[in-house]
Amino acid sequence: MPLERQIAAYRLNRIVRTPYSEVYLIWDNQNRIGQIDIHYAHQTVYATLVLEQELEVAAEEGLIAQIDEQVVQAYLPNFDREDFLVTVFRGEEISNYTDTSGSSEDDIDEMQE
Repeated sequence: MPLERQIAAYRLNRIVRTPYSEVYLIWDNQNRIGQIDIHYAHQTVYATLVLEQELEVAAEEGLIAQIDEQVVQAYLPNFDREDFLVTVFRGEEISNYTDTSGSSEDDIDEMQE
């Protein structure tokens, strides 16, 4: 069943891009509400969406439609792909780790601005 094409007003900040994948933080105003990891595998696009807040079903579908229209279709338009498969989880960030001397939280704070 196709996703409803009502676009939500979320801000997507890309933090990683490779030739076959992308990672975005998702913001509702100044509140981070989640992260999506997108993987492009031939003509199927796989995504893992982790929500840090509970969203109503319509808001979740609107967010997925926004991601599809603003991110996925820029890489592989609807008519060029077989499917866009999204798995949704609810979770929270407990901590993060890095091998660099700076904090990765500082990098994330810079992306908010």
